[in-house]
Amino acid sequence: MSSETQVTNEIISLMYNQSIDEHLASLRYAGIIQHALMPERTILEGLFSDHFVLFLPRDIVSGDFYYALRMRQYICVAAGDCTGHGVPGALLSIMGISFLNEILQTRCEPRANRVLNTMREKVMKALHQTGEKAEAKDSIDIGLCIIDGESQRLQFSGANRPLMRIRNGESEEFKPDKMTIGLAPVHERPFTNVVIDTRPGDTFYLFTDGFSDQFSELTDKKFKQKQLKKAIESVAGFPLSRQKEYLEDTFFEWKGNVQQIDDVLVFGFRI
Repeated sequence: MSSETQVTNEIISLMYNQSIDEHLASLRYAGIIQHALMPERTILEGLFSDHFVLFLPRDIVSGDFYYALRMRQYICVAAGDCTGHGVPGALLSIMGISFLNEILQTRCEPRANRVLNTMREKVMKALHQTGEKAEAKDSIDIGLCIIDGESQRLQFSGANRPLMRIRNGESEEFKPDKMTIGLAPVHERPFTNVVIDTRPGDTFYLFTDGFSDQFSELTDKKFKQKQLKKAIESVAGFPLSRQKEYLEDTFFEWKGNVQQIDDVLVFGFRI
């Protein structure tokens, strides 16, 4: 190899490495901005008697997001899962957070299913989705709860994401509608509003599918949602900070050295 060729290769390598460093720096800053749009721990501590957020982005930025807002006597809390991960998913998650803020900060009496119906309209309009086959299939799966501090009732509405409750050691799952927030289905239906009477000590869990879809290094099988529910049930009597540690350890032990395939989010809260 001539000295000129060697110098050229070194220059190309240096430029390539600088480009990667700049790209990573941009992604890290984008991650900081995205995280700033989600509620801080101090805010969550003021809303719930106990809580945890297990948030493990696959990349530096995430298509998963969590949300919490107090408005008058209501507490609104959600966990969302946008199409994809990385930068495209993160951009969609920012749009989802913005729409939730816009919808929930009106003076209307909040209804969980009405929020999702309106959010679907806004996402479809923003992405110019009309149902044509050639269109982008971007969408948001989400579980949304609205807690009335006066009546102690909780409204739940879900777009492909369920709600799980632990009461006195017993678990119950509230099913979502098999629809997403986004692309117009052939027969569009309104989302369902489930009203739940709460009791002191009830613990609720919202989660995306990243945990249950993760493959194991040892078995090459998915963790699956049923196994995630069993894992939550097994630590139901622990403080929620301990539950987070257990779930995080369980995830990384299951995953081993294989690649994380999706963003992971589990949001537990006690009211």
